[in-house]
Amino acid sequence: MSDIIHLLPDSVANQIAAGEVIQRPASVIKELVENSVDAGATEIKVIVKDAGKTLIQVVDNGRGMSETDARLAFERHATSKIRSADDLFNIFTKGFRGEALASIASISHVTLKTKLSEEECGTQIDLSGSVIENQSPVSCPAGSNFIIKDLFYNVPARRKFLKSNTTEFKHILNEFERIVLAHPDIEFSLINNEEVALHLPQTNLRQRIIHVFGKQMNQNLANLDNETTIASISGFVGKPEFAKRTSGEQFFFINQRYMRHPYFHRAVMKAYENILPTDQFASYFIYIMANPQTIDVNIHPTKTEIKFENEQALFQILNAAVKEALGKSNVVPSIDFDTHGVVEIPVMTKDTRFKAPEIPINYSFNPFTEESKTPNTKQTFTDDYYKKNQVPNNWEMLYSEEKEIQNKDQQEFFPENEEITEVSRTITEYLQIKGKYIITPVKSGMMIIDQRKAHIRVLFEFFVRNMAMNQTVSQRLLFPEKIDLNNEDYLLVREILEELNGIGFDLSDLGGNTIVVNGIPETGQVISTVHLIEQMIEEYKITESALKISLKEKIAFALAKASAIPYGKNLGAEEMQHLVDELFACENPNYTPNGKKTLGLMNLNEFEKFIN
Repeated sequence: MSDIIHLLPDSVANQIAAGEVIQRPASVIKELVENSVDAGATEIKVIVKDAGKTLIQVVDNGRGMSETDARLAFERHATSKIRSADDLFNIFTKGFRGEALASIASISHVTLKTKLSEEECGTQIDLSGSVIENQSPVSCPAGSNFIIKDLFYNVPARRKFLKSNTTEFKHILNEFERIVLAHPDIEFSLINNEEVALHLPQTNLRQRIIHVFGKQMNQNLANLDNETTIASISGFVGKPEFAKRTSGEQFFFINQRYMRHPYFHRAVMKAYENILPTDQFASYFIYIMANPQTIDVNIHPTKTEIKFENEQALFQILNAAVKEALGKSNVVPSIDFDTHGVVEIPVMTKDTRFKAPEIPINYSFNPFTEESKTPNTKQTFTDDYYKKNQVPNNWEMLYSEEKEIQNKDQQEFFPENEEITEVSRTITEYLQIKGKYIITPVKSGMMIIDQRKAHIRVLFEFFVRNMAMNQTVSQRLLFPEKIDLNNEDYLLVREILEELNGIGFDLSDLGGNTIVVNGIPETGQVISTVHLIEQMIEEYKITESALKISLKEKIAFALAKASAIPYGKNLGAEEMQHLVDELFACENPNYTPNGKKTLGLMNLNEFEKFIN
């Protein structure tokens, strides 16, 4: 039998590695920009065309490479970051595997121009599908200039699965944001189709966050600063009143490296318990500095999943630090947190034992005497002190007299010859419960209507009908309002601007992440313009990937959810009657567009079982 095991060619091995490291154009930008950061660059420019499908160019002013290093950099597992296996546990750089450039070169056409600052002439290398086609001297500035063209040109199956340019550019923005937030001391530029999407000068962390996510973020940030012997934690957490229903502004960084960590995310969210609804997400930008020997970054090809040695302890420290930050910002009642130096936050373990405090008590103290006496007696509260006293026998007799009084009072208000049920006849046909449900009797029993879901269905069909008939009603604003959006939301609005104006909005794009609102759809509700726009965007982001309906219907549904009456709003009898009439005039009154029930029926048998 012949041998069947053989070594793969380098070109094939590189493409397999590319499948792990390079998933889309955003992955290429991540790897190249991180290399620029590791090269000590203070200015990094990223240029893309067609969301990176046609061109990705990364230019930096870092230390550059020699002629030999430039050629060797495209070999597999070629790296300047580590020398031995021990170095894997003492990593401060972004990259270290030595697979990124080899993987990129295997699936694209690459040109590299690079020069050391002390050299007079640089080097240019041209590659196509891992094959070096040219290497020659070139005149260029110090640093590196990577030009990537026709990504996945030789892997058509991978290229076919790339999304639209707008979607791919959103992924580029996400990767770009993770890097720029970790390095506010570096100047970054992002240019898309010859239009400047972001220009971020060197600044401090707070200003970098504001530059990336908009001016409105400034009032949202609560300072986070805590240092322990295990790790130091700094950054900012968002105030609850600015929380959103979609995630996307939650960032963890370990030693200036972005990471995903669901366990630590739970620690942060736990700090918001009872002050934030469970379906909302607060922003946070948390920076952890720890000894690299206590973490392992080599567990995932993209190095975004990190393993910690003291995860449980860090969970408690992080949770306490976030609570402290919220307390200092007067978000929650707090004690005085003014401390200096390193704070050792106690870490609870399974073996932790708690001791009741000893409280000194002065039994001879008399507030009416002139002399102040000091405590001279110390009493210790043991576990027995906190035990409940025994319940006395015949305790039921204590309530017998009160029960007789209650019966007497009821006889005075409801004489025996009158039916208590007659009182219900004076109640309106509709009854609102807890500002959430509308109850009305029907032949078979009782109908319970969710007022918000019912209104969502009514508004959704109203918007869809008007769009189909080109009869949208727009409410003009007396004074146009300017709204600053973050990068992702601004791109989203630009993508669906025509459809938004078709549903009743009157929006203008000013550029620079700013839109002007001249009019909003007529919804019958008094709503803040800014609140309506922000809520509509949040609802659309939830709807965009969740429902398989047309773009116009997604926008109509998002606007309906943003405009519908909220839970907790008290409705009058006429308002309830009007809402119910409109609901049953809908084509599908039983469900919201995303399949949630708007109403339910309880027949008499179920009602009687519940009562009896």
